[in-house]
Amino acid sequence: MNYMVRNKLHIFRKHDITSPRLVIGFSGWMNSGDVSIGSIEWLIDKFGATRTAAIAADGFYIYNLPGTMETAEEFRPYSRIDDGIVSAYEEPENLFYYDKVNHLMLFVGKEPNVNWDEFAECIIAVCKDYSICEIYFVGSVGGLVPHTRQGKIVCSLSDIRYRDEFAEHGFKFTNYSGPASFITHLLVRCAKHDIMMACLVLTTPAYIHGDNPKCMEAAILNLKNILGLKVNLSKLRNLSDEFEKKLNDVISEMPELAESIEKLEEDFDKELINEEMGDLKAWLEEKGVRLD
Repeated sequence: MNYMVRNKLHIFRKHDITSPRLVIGFSGWMNSGDVSIGSIEWLIDKFGATRTAAIAADGFYIYNLPGTMETAEEFRPYSRIDDGIVSAYEEPENLFYYDKVNHLMLFVGKEPNVNWDEFAECIIAVCKDYSICEIYFVGSVGGLVPHTRQGKIVCSLSDIRYRDEFAEHGFKFTNYSGPASFITHLLVRCAKHDIMMACLVLTTPAYIHGDNPKCMEAAILNLKNILGLKVNLSKLRNLSDEFEKKLNDVISEMPELAESIEKLEEDFDKELINEEMGDLKAWLEEKGVRLD
């Protein structure tokens, strides 16, 4: 472990881990519906995972960004002052936890603004220290998916060697051109260190703001299937059902929004039929049966 990493990475306790996997989530760019950090925090709580290590915030974040107050407040630490005394000052936290039942390391943090190489090296140092060879990122982006349907998950990988394995899980692969996220940077770094990394990004309803337990459930269910996690999702399922019911109640009183969502459902279902049932659709149409 080099000098830089030693100063940034703090190990609280060591564990005797067998074939561990690392699952990570970040607040920031790919955290629509709070799915990225919300899913990891839910698993940490569900497993009673043990806090194991931390990456110090110093040197990774911009606090004083020039611009309007609305822009600047997105970057500054949270604080609270009671009766003239500072009672809370919260810098970003980047924490590793360990669950011995599933041989799983869990990380939840804030996407770094600067020094991406150093931050990535801290994550890779933990992987090397614990012989972790697999990293899974859970992320989410807002898109044209109705809340009554499960959004698609697209996948990016650190190496083409793993493509067939993830295709067998039914994942489609990302096609994107534009500004990079820290996760893309980490994918590139992992490839150089021969660590398998998979980035799994769920599409969430763009018109819903705040926590989305239904999308969290979908993300965690995929992790459960891929990693064989021993976890009961019934409580999260109840939260998801309650969330959708409350949302439907609100939408029923807003006719214009209800009409827009109905159109989203139609478009989503047509696209699904065209993408997932192409051969079946063609065969049915040959028999005189149309699905549109």
